[in-house]
Order: sequence, then structure tokens, then C-alpha cells
Amino acid sequence: MTIKKVGVLGCGLMGSGIAQVAATAGYDVLVLEQEQRFLDKGFAGIEKSLAKFAEKGTIKEPAETIRGRLKGTTDRNVMAQCDIVVEAIIENVEEKKKMFAALDGIVKKDSIFASNTSSISITEVAAATKRPERFVGLHFFNPVPLMKLVEVVRTIATKDDTFEAAFEFGKSLGKVPVRTSDKTGFIVNRLLVPYLLDAIRAYEEGVGSIPDIDNAMKLGCGYPMGPFTLLDFVGLDTTYYITHVMFDEFKERRFASPPLLKRLVMAGWYGRKTGKGFYDYADPSNPAPLKF
Repeated sequence: MTIKKVGVLGCGLMGSGIAQVAATAGYDVLVLEQEQRFLDKGFAGIEKSLAKFAEKGTIKEPAETIRGRLKGTTDRNVMAQCDIVVEAIIENVEEKKKMFAALDGIVKKDSIFASNTSSISITEVAAATKRPERFVGLHFFNPVPLMKLVEVVRTIATKDDTFEAAFEFGKSLGKVPVRTSDKTGFIVNRLLVPYLLDAIRAYEEGVGSIPDIDNAMKLGCGYPMGPFTLLDFVGLDTTYYITHVMFDEFKERRFASPPLLKRLVMAGWYGRKTGKGFYDYADPSNPAPLKF
């Protein structure tokens, strides 16, 4: 099938990023949100990002041209003619199922549905629709305009032509797609989450301080961020949620949340977005490691 019009559900950090890269790749993009204020905030972020890319000369068209391919709406009926609909709403399985179930009777039947979830079962979400054979996962990474990877997730119900169309769509966005199946965590989080949780356990057990562990992994393994810096960037609440999904699936200690992560989340210290996590971001340019 030919994909011309792209629908994006949600205009938060991930949704706006997906919308931006799709418009930059030449697609007409329609973004659905619950309220206009969320669209305004998301589109302001897109315009700021496009201006930076234009300043660096890394986009082939004027930012205004790309922006012109983006439209926002709060009316789900407008999504009817989209050829692919990519969901990037709250990481809550019931909310995702409700959204897709509502759109199933609106969006044309040969369109592809895709979820950007990082941990929730694609099969479970697809089961809320009458088109599970046309449902895939498209897991982008933050920040979407900069990160090259997209995990293309196949369920046991996904048809070959649907999967290949989604895979080629990922390529057309300038991403490097990888094929994976609907196993909790897919490829990246299946390997990354135990590493991050082990870093917390290593700190709890006195192996090293937060900055020492971060520096050891940066300088010893060539990682761009140490595990605690990355945890604060991703969001401790997000990681904590993922641990529950993965532990529920596999029942293995390596996917279980360490006590310190749980307590930081209970305290409302989620990382960069709240100003405190494993580091204190009172001075964002010079985060100070905390001691626990």
C-alpha cells in the first residue's frame, strides 16, 4: 500500500517528534489531541526544533514548508483518511485500547494502526480493534528527530504486507528500522532495563558512587551517558512503570524494581522533569549527584 497521509495520536514529546519527522519526510500529517492547548504546546516545540535544524542546514526544505504539512485537530473523525495512524499517548494499556477502539470504525479499514509503546503488549492493544492483522508496533526513541532507530514490532496476527509497509515507512522517515516480535521490552528495553536496574543495585550495595558509576560506564564502555544520567533523562517514573510490565511478564529479578527506585518515585523525584532524581537539577547546566 502507498502511505501518503499520516495520523499521529498525541502531541506530547514523542507524538510531536514523530509528527515532525513525518512532515520532514514529505508526508501530510494530522495530529489528534484532546485539547487545543496541547496542540499549541506541541506545535510550538516543533517550530522551535525545525528552526534549529534550519539554522544548522540539516533540512532540505524551508521550515515553513515542513510546518505547512502539519495540521492539528481535536476531532477524531478527521482522522478517517489517514493511511497509517501512530499512537503516542499515555503509557496506559486501557487508554490505548479505548483510543484505538474508538478510531477503528472511523479510519478506513485498509489503514495501518501502530503504537509507539515501549513496553505494553501490541497484541493486547490490537485486540481492541477489528484489524489486528493491520496492527504493528513502531517504537521510536527520544528525541525522535535525532535518534535514528525505530523498532518495528510484529504480533502473531500481523500480516506480511502490513509489516513490510510499516518497515518501509520507518525507512522513509530517515530511520534505521529493526525487526522484532511482540515480546515485552522488544530489543532495546529487554537489554537496557536490566542494565539500568543493575546500576541502581550496584549503588545500593556500595560498589561506587552515582558519579563514579556514571563515569565508569561512559569512559570504560564508551556510552554517551552513564546509567543514572540516562535514568533521570528517561524519567524514573517511566522506568518504574516499565519494570512492573516486564516483571509481570517474565517474573525474573533482573526486571524487578530496586527499593531505591521505588522510593524516589514515591517521593515524586522523577529526574530532569521534576528537578530531582539521582541528580539535583537546580542548576541544569551542572547537575549535582545526590547521596542516599
